[in-house]
Amino acid sequence: MTALPTRDATAFLHQAGSTPVDHAFISCEGAWATDETGHRFLDFHGNSCHNIGYRHPRLIAALKEQLDTLCFTPRLFTSEPAVELAEMLAARWPYGPAKVLLGTSGADAIEMALKLAYTATGRTRTVAFDGSWHGAALGALSVGGTTGEKDGLPMLEGCHHAPSYWPRRQEEDPETSARDALAGLKQILERNQIAALIAEPVRSTGQTAPDWFWPEIRTLCDRAGTLLIFDEIPTGLGKTGRFFASDHTGVAPDMTVLGKSLGGGVLPLSAVIARAELDVAGHLGVGHYTHQKNPVLARTGIETLRILDSENLIAASENKGCDALKALEQMTTEAPAYETAIGLGLSMAVACTNPDQLKDLKDACYRLGLNTGAADGRLLTLSPALTISEDELAKATEILRRASLEVVS
Repeated sequence: MTALPTRDATAFLHQAGSTPVDHAFISCEGAWATDETGHRFLDFHGNSCHNIGYRHPRLIAALKEQLDTLCFTPRLFTSEPAVELAEMLAARWPYGPAKVLLGTSGADAIEMALKLAYTATGRTRTVAFDGSWHGAALGALSVGGTTGEKDGLPMLEGCHHAPSYWPRRQEEDPETSARDALAGLKQILERNQIAALIAEPVRSTGQTAPDWFWPEIRTLCDRAGTLLIFDEIPTGLGKTGRFFASDHTGVAPDMTVLGKSLGGGVLPLSAVIARAELDVAGHLGVGHYTHQKNPVLARTGIETLRILDSENLIAASENKGCDALKALEQMTTEAPAYETAIGLGLSMAVACTNPDQLKDLKDACYRLGLNTGAADGRLLTLSPALTISEDELAKATEILRRASLEVVS
């Protein structure tokens, strides 16, 4: 461990996945980053925050201008950028009249969506899918489907979990997983008064449900009086080749939650977009956070949306992702460490043939110049900037192939 990670481990309370760490970011730009040793790498993780690429010059310029004009708005006041961003998000939501709440982290936005669902339905129970992640706040952690992070912590009551709609083990297939998820969800909705189903319309690993799945889910929710909340924190804003990942499902949610890349890879920013008729919690401080209408944060979101449009990045994500997935699929037929490739737009993953080699493959990729994520104990996840070039995508595929040769030899 080098000097800066050592200082980090000394200064910060330790927590899984965050402290201690092996490396530090020293610089980042576009699709690339450099660590404290001078090692430069393609960042295909980025916590899914860098859709417009790191240090986008237009965003940096806009933030400098905003800092020179209006840098803060306390609660009980609004600001032009905050109102403009809310108007832009509501106008883009394709599911009818909508209203917006702004937050900082994705967990903030999940918490706001939950409060709104409880208030609108008069119910206090939720359902999500096993293995799903919806944030680290206690409420978001309770409704989510992961288990390890919950050890020893109190949880909200009434949080149910249906089987995962995506395969989580090598022997499972998408159709069977989706059928099991539908059956499990149906039982939960029949036996409980559920306020909301919270789910990712597309997994951050690029996994999708069969075409029939989400229309069936929407029907079940409508019959049960249950709201459908789509968590698009890692997959919205063009990552899947559509502005909203829900565009792939053929159904309309009652709320959409955005975060991560809404802040342009610079600042924390999130949002809840809800059907206008769900504006029923005016007597509560559902999202009454200190920075809920911060003009600098809002300006970040405004400029991010403008960059996505002016540089045609959403269509680029669809087109580049299609070509990249084909290249990855071909690579997996030649590299014994990988079983399959999956993806939608530039949200992709490769599945390891031997899950025990996942960490070795991830480490080898990093040494060779590619930072990946990992999920489900068997997937190397690939979430590059939408600004990435064809040559950079090809370089990443070659690194994955070379990592396979290093690990399986």
